[in-house]
Amino acid sequence: MSELNYEELGLKVGLEIHQQLNTSHKLFCNCSTNLEEDYKLTLERYLRPALSELGEVDVAALFEWKKGKKYVYRIPTTTSCLVEADEEPPHAINEEALKIALAIAIALNSNIVDEIYVMRKIVIDGSNTTGFQRTAIVALGGMLKDEGVTIQTIAVEEDAARKIDEGTDQVTYSLDRLGIPLIEISTGPDIRSPEQAERIALKIGQLLRMTGKVKRGIGTIRQDLNISIKGGTKIEIKGVQKLELIPDIVRYEAMRQFNLLKIKEELYKRGVSKDLILSNFVVKDLTELFKKTNSKIIKSGIEKGGLVYGIRAYKLKGILGWELIPKKRRFGTEIADYVRALAGLGGLFHSDELPNYGITEEEIGKVREALGATTEDGFILIVGERERLNKAVEVIRDRILLAFEGVPKETRGALDDGTTKFLRPQPGSARMYPETDIPPRRIDEKLLEDAKKLVPESPESKMKRYITLGLSEELAKEIIRDPRLDLFEELVNKYSPKVSPVIIASTITNTLKYVKSKGGDISKINEEDIEELIKSVYENKISKDSISEILLEYTTNKNVELKDIIRKYETLPIEELEKIIDDVVSSNLVEIKKRKDKAVNLIMSKVMSKVKGRADGKVILELIKSRLKNVIE
Repeated sequence: MSELNYEELGLKVGLEIHQQLNTSHKLFCNCSTNLEEDYKLTLERYLRPALSELGEVDVAALFEWKKGKKYVYRIPTTTSCLVEADEEPPHAINEEALKIALAIAIALNSNIVDEIYVMRKIVIDGSNTTGFQRTAIVALGGMLKDEGVTIQTIAVEEDAARKIDEGTDQVTYSLDRLGIPLIEISTGPDIRSPEQAERIALKIGQLLRMTGKVKRGIGTIRQDLNISIKGGTKIEIKGVQKLELIPDIVRYEAMRQFNLLKIKEELYKRGVSKDLILSNFVVKDLTELFKKTNSKIIKSGIEKGGLVYGIRAYKLKGILGWELIPKKRRFGTEIADYVRALAGLGGLFHSDELPNYGITEEEIGKVREALGATTEDGFILIVGERERLNKAVEVIRDRILLAFEGVPKETRGALDDGTTKFLRPQPGSARMYPETDIPPRRIDEKLLEDAKKLVPESPESKMKRYITLGLSEELAKEIIRDPRLDLFEELVNKYSPKVSPVIIASTITNTLKYVKSKGGDISKINEEDIEELIKSVYENKISKDSISEILLEYTTNKNVELKDIIRKYETLPIEELEKIIDDVVSSNLVEIKKRKDKAVNLIMSKVMSKVKGRADGKVILELIKSRLKNVIE
């Protein structure tokens, strides 16, 4: 993929960081914030949109309601109560969560509000039993000075229910996660490159972790991105869980918007208008035409009682197959996303990708003839039940018409390859209204004083402290920039001075780089693995010199357990080590007598190759020097 000139494109990116807080109980009740698989009861709900305080219905809420889905909620035995079930009013807001959020606001030089008001944000995708999420702004403004990126708002809010399963007509959630306190930090649209977006997310994430008051692990932090280019639209991208995906998501979204704008230009060049699209929009039942098809997908659909519809796409030849992201997404993919989300079909076929999927040239010719499509036209085929097909026809028509706007205003979901898919229309201002069950909370001096005790240490202060711990300036800078900075702090508190902070920092930074350079899959290494190694050094089970070899073996072999590899590298008994050294010395007597004291490096190299990290290098060196002294004398 060729890199775009982001300055010329006018790229603007804003981040919303959502981080679970590690409090003793949930935001509006006294239930635990742990996740739990056990449940004995379920409840079922159908949700509908409510009017905002302005008397309007939010477009995103209306969209979710039209799906008509039933929501089933598993009720865990120890991590939910009547508040999560929406059968009891919420309790007062969790003060521990407020103090953590205020500490972060102080660290970011934000303006703390005088009084906290809880609001209801309408959400009827089933992720909350109430049909809304409770949220409260605690601070406005602020700045990441070294990046020139502003902070717009800092809020505390309740996390959503945990999705367990989703079918065509029903979604199942667990209530264990619902109500866990989240902090939401929203930046201004000041980020100008994919790399800067990742850097800002990393810095905010580190700041949060350094409080020692946030949860860790998969699913505890997520990033939402707001991305736009000149002439495009601000697109919301939800649910980015992996930090390293952020640059690709920004690149791909900028390219997607760039090409959607190019399609808009091309439509006008071809003399196409919305009126012409509508007046030439032909839909026909082509089931008979495909009764003897070799296409497995179409044949299966017909055998299940489904129909085949053909749709003429006036003067859209080459547009449906237009690559928005090379080798990943086409304009036809965008239309298919809408069809899946809004009509419940599996997807569609379009003329720019045919012949393929068992559809022949002969069948293509018959489709064109039936639809009255010229060589300048495209066409779309859809398969399914009549009701869903009729809905899909409307969706396809509307999405084609949106091409004349360039970039439709959407909320999109992040995918594992860095691309995104359509989720729903963007919500508007009509989704918020006040929470009447919770009184306002005034920010008093006591709350602020408690919050100040939780403010994380500044990077400058950290750098000075790390150098006093023995880290070089370069290593100190590396660990401060590392996503596992908080892990370093934790391990130093647990295992130093017996395990040097230098060893801990080097393992997290330099050792992982070395393992990657040797072909190891370092994504396999988690924080628990690193602690297991440092703990093993602390307990004298392994030598610090064996860490890199253990990790290399662990990351280059499948189906191996770290504990089994650690067992292989357990420190040699001193008697066994002395025997290895004696054997090496005995077999190299000629060289030792020739080189004398300079033979140390030769013997050290040979011993280390036999020991393979199972003894401390300093201990080996002292033993070798002692043996050589006796031999030379």
